[in-house]
Amino acid sequence: MASPIEALLFSTSVVALAEMGDKTQLLSFVLAAKLKRRGPIILGILVATLANHFLAGTVGVWLARLVAPETLRWIIALSFFAFALWALKPDVLDSERPLRGMGVFLTTLIAFFVVEMGDKTQLATAALAARYDALIVVVLGTTLGMMIANVPAVWIGEALTRRVDMKLMRWIAAALFVLLGVLALLVPGWGG
Repeated sequence: MASPIEALLFSTSVVALAEMGDKTQLLSFVLAAKLKRRGPIILGILVATLANHFLAGTVGVWLARLVAPETLRWIIALSFFAFALWALKPDVLDSERPLRGMGVFLTTLIAFFVVEMGDKTQLATAALAARYDALIVVVLGTTLGMMIANVPAVWIGEALTRRVDMKLMRWIAAALFVLLGVLALLVPGWGG
């Protein structure tokens, strides 16, 4: 059984890398540029991520208890391999506009929650929660990873994209997902 520290560090690392160039990071840039109120934007990202990842993690823990350990191991491994391929594809933010008539916090909360639905980090949260069977620790880790990737995007915006090689970050994230998939298959007890 993995320690809570391992679950926290793994969850944080996976999501922080997977978020580089992700549509939620692009949304952070857009919201910061249009709404220009960093505090409410960051708080909205935090609350939306906690809610979204708690739901995803709950599904992951439920799945872990529903499926046989060997089957779960394969599901987790194949999920990580799929996330690796997904990480290589640059995200493009649709023409999302802030919701009219709502405050900055609520606009950010709703936009982030909706954009994160079905996203690779939400699905990775479910897989990590299933793997570690530690809902709170994984949700804290994935939320921390999301904040590590998105808070700088809010604070320094597009200047960050000129300094960070997003293509390299996507390749690093993909390699990490492949490594996690291999570990799930080859290391006894790691995948479930």
